[in-house]
Amino acid sequence: MSSDTPSDLSEIELLRAQLRAAQAEVAAEKQAREQAEAAVAKAQDELDAERSTHIAIVQELKAAKEAIKRNTYLIQKLEEQLARLKRLKFGQSSERVAGEAAQLTLSLEDLEAANAFDAALIRDIGKRARETGTGSSSEEKRKPKRRPLPDNLPRQDIIYPAPGGETCGACGGGMRHFGEDVSETLEYIPGRFVAVRHRRPKFSCDCCDTIDQAPAPNRVIPQGLPGPKLLAHVVVSKFGDHLPLYRQSLIYKREGVDLSRSTLADWVGQVAWLLQPLVDALQAHVLESYKVQGDDTTVKVLAPGAGKTKTGRLWVIVRDNRSWNPSDPPAAVFFYSPDRKGEHPVQQMKGFAGALQADAYGGYNRLYDLDRAPGPVMAVGCWAHARRYLFNVYDKDRDSVVLQGIEMIKALYEIERQAKAKSLPERL
Repeated sequence: MSSDTPSDLSEIELLRAQLRAAQAEVAAEKQAREQAEAAVAKAQDELDAERSTHIAIVQELKAAKEAIKRNTYLIQKLEEQLARLKRLKFGQSSERVAGEAAQLTLSLEDLEAANAFDAALIRDIGKRARETGTGSSSEEKRKPKRRPLPDNLPRQDIIYPAPGGETCGACGGGMRHFGEDVSETLEYIPGRFVAVRHRRPKFSCDCCDTIDQAPAPNRVIPQGLPGPKLLAHVVVSKFGDHLPLYRQSLIYKREGVDLSRSTLADWVGQVAWLLQPLVDALQAHVLESYKVQGDDTTVKVLAPGAGKTKTGRLWVIVRDNRSWNPSDPPAAVFFYSPDRKGEHPVQQMKGFAGALQADAYGGYNRLYDLDRAPGPVMAVGCWAHARRYLFNVYDKDRDSVVLQGIEMIKALYEIERQAKAKSLPERL
C-alpha cells in the first residue's frame, strides 16, 4: 500500500503537468526553429536563383553589346573601304573595283542586320530584367529617323471602331465623334507599294465627357514603318531570291520609295530576332525525335576586304519518321558556322538522346561518348556511304568479293520496301 499522502500526489501531478508543458514548449520552439531554418534556406535559394538570373542577364547583355561594338567598328572600316573604292570607280580596273565594292556592300548588309538583331536582343534583356526586378526602369528608346511617305502612293484606310460603339460604357449616354488618331505603315502588295492608314476615331460622351477609342494596332517592329507583308517580301527577296538589300533599295527607289540599305538591314536583323523563338521551337521539335539524320556541306562566304571568298559550313538536322509514322510531322533545322570544328554538332544537338544517322565525320564522335549527358547518342551507319566504297572497288574489279556485299545491301533494300506497306506486327 502506498504511503503517499494526498498532498504529495497533488504535487506529483503538478510536476508532471509542468513537465508536459515544458516538453510542449521545447517541441514548439524546435518546430519554430526548424521552420525558421527552412524559411532561411528557401530565402537563400531564392536569392541564389535571383543572383544567377541577374548574372546570366548581365552576361547576355554584355555579350550583345560587345557584338554591336565589334560590328560597328567593322562597319566603319568597310564603309571607308567602300568610299575609297567608289572614288576609284572611273580609274583603272573599274570592273574589278566595282566587284569589290559590291562584295563590301553585301558584307555591310549582314553586319548591320546582325547589329539590329543584337539591339533587339538587348531590348528584350532589359524588359526581362525589369520584369524580374533585376534591372532599372529606364529604357533606351529607339528614335527612328524616317521620311514621310510619298504623297503619290495610293492609300488604304483601316478603321478601328471604338470598343463601346456609340454608347458610353461609363454611363450609357450617347457618344459623339470629335477626332481621330492617324498613323501610317508602309506595306507591299506584289508589284506595288501601298500606304496603309490606321484610323482610330475618337468618341466622347455627351453626358459625362468619357472618351472612347480603339487601341493602337501592334506593329511587327515597335514604332516601325514596315508592315508584315513588306517585311516578308524583303526577307524572301534577300534569302530566297538572293537579291541583296542594296539592289532592293535601288528597285524601291525607282518606284518612288526611298529605303536605304541600312534601313532594310535593320529590318532584316529585327525580323531575325522575332523569328528566333520559331527556330528554337523547330530545333526542339527535331531533337525530340528518337532518330535524326545529320549532315553538313560547304558554302562560299564573302571575305570582306580580301577580294575572295572563304569556305563556311551549313549544318542540317532532319527529323523524318513518316515511313513508319505518317502522322509525325517531318522537319529540318539548319545552322551556319565559319568552320567545321566538332564543337558545332555537339552544341547543335545539346540535350538530344537517341539515334543519329550521319557520315563518319569525326566531329560527331563526342556525341557517342558514354559519359555524355543526358546519355550517349547511338551511331547509325548509312548504307549510301558504305555502298559507295563497295562500288569503287567493284568498278575496278568486277570479280571482286565485294559483289556479295552489294547484293546483300540490295536484298535489305527490298525487305525495307516490302515492310513499309505492312502493319507493325507484320513488320516485326
